[in-house]
Amino acid sequence: MLIRGMIVGFVLACLVSLAAYANEQITDSAEVRKNLDLLLIGNDRAIERALDHLDERGRTDVVAPLIHILRYARHHRTEITALLNSLTHLDMDADWFKWMLWQQTHPEVQPFDGFDAFQARMFARIDPAFSAFVYAGVKHEIRLEEIAWGGVAKDGIPALDHPKLIPAASADYMTEGEPVFGVAINGDVRAYPYRILDWHEMFNDRIGGVPVALAYCTLCGAGILFETQVPGREEPFVFGSSGFLYRSNKLMFDRETHSLWNQFTGRPVVGMLTGSGIVLKVRPVVTTTWGEWRRAHPDTQVLSLDTGYRRDYSPGRPYGDYFASPALMFPAVTKDGRLEPKDQEFGLRVTGAEKSWPLARFDGGRVINDRVGALDIVLIGDAETRTVRAYRAGGLEFNRHDDDLSVVSADGDLWQVTEDALEGPAGQQLTRLPGHLAYWFAWSGYLGGADLGD
Repeated sequence: MLIRGMIVGFVLACLVSLAAYANEQITDSAEVRKNLDLLLIGNDRAIERALDHLDERGRTDVVAPLIHILRYARHHRTEITALLNSLTHLDMDADWFKWMLWQQTHPEVQPFDGFDAFQARMFARIDPAFSAFVYAGVKHEIRLEEIAWGGVAKDGIPALDHPKLIPAASADYMTEGEPVFGVAINGDVRAYPYRILDWHEMFNDRIGGVPVALAYCTLCGAGILFETQVPGREEPFVFGSSGFLYRSNKLMFDRETHSLWNQFTGRPVVGMLTGSGIVLKVRPVVTTTWGEWRRAHPDTQVLSLDTGYRRDYSPGRPYGDYFASPALMFPAVTKDGRLEPKDQEFGLRVTGAEKSWPLARFDGGRVINDRVGALDIVLIGDAETRTVRAYRAGGLEFNRHDDDLSVVSADGDLWQVTEDALEGPAGQQLTRLPGHLAYWFAWSGYLGGADLGD
């Protein structure tokens, strides 16, 4: 009985100790959140007291919120920066961009318990609708502290839902050399001009009877066509632009659960669907010029300028300077130096393997035979028009045929290049694979260690 009493006493003492510790943590977190809030909305005296308290506390778990506050603070930026330097033992200036880059490379510096609630309040001050995306207790598989506001409200970059299309002959606003996204599904052929998608970055539509969404991240140069009908769900997902970024990549959201999705991977990463195992299927899409697409598909439809929104749809209007610059607009670490961060490449993902090829490899028009994982593939592309298509090679070695990239040869036979497949002389078909263009920083950053073709 004595031993049993000692054990019971020890357990009770542990429980009391744990309860006291938990209460201390709750009290500390509440105090931290109060002081951080004061840095955003307090008067000068309150801000000075808050900075003194956080400095005396001396813990790095406030570094993440301080970095975010540094971006929005109008006053006391020098003092906030000094506190960051004191806590991290660094000597950096008041440059939010640089601090975010540092944070991306230091995942061991974890935010305090309750950071999600602080971040939710901070974002809600920008747009109350952001409360649907980030809130206390929200599930997430990316670091919340790396989520950055992109400068617009929820749906501030409005998606196009079932937009109006017109025949090619009616598209007198289009010019021969301007880029389009070309899509063909079940004989339904369409062109979506960059000049329009630069402003909207997303469309939800049904093409050839298949529900799809084009998620276009202008910042990472990637337009990816996702199939939005997921097995086990009655209705397809409908997506919009959240206004948030993760490592300079668009975080889109679905309108049913308001979960945030990584545009590059097609996976929910913050919110209700996080951990669901859902990964959107990728469909083929090609970048080419309007002239090339129309010649190959004279019956194509094309997106109308009548979108329901008032925008200057001149080519390159919203992002022309960014596309022409080697610099990034938002923080993203670029550690893989095999290419420059904004070099364009064509990336391909197959089961269990990823590989990309610099767009420059297709200068002058090229046919490249290669392998991704265990799969033999052939790439047919032209860097001038930024056009690359990938197909299963079926064990054949393909070569360019004359100057016409609409036809390739293998073992003396001619194969027709189509949007669905390579078509052989006896009706053989080699399936097209769903690759897409992207800036190198995005491909190497989101799919670290992915193979790079020669």
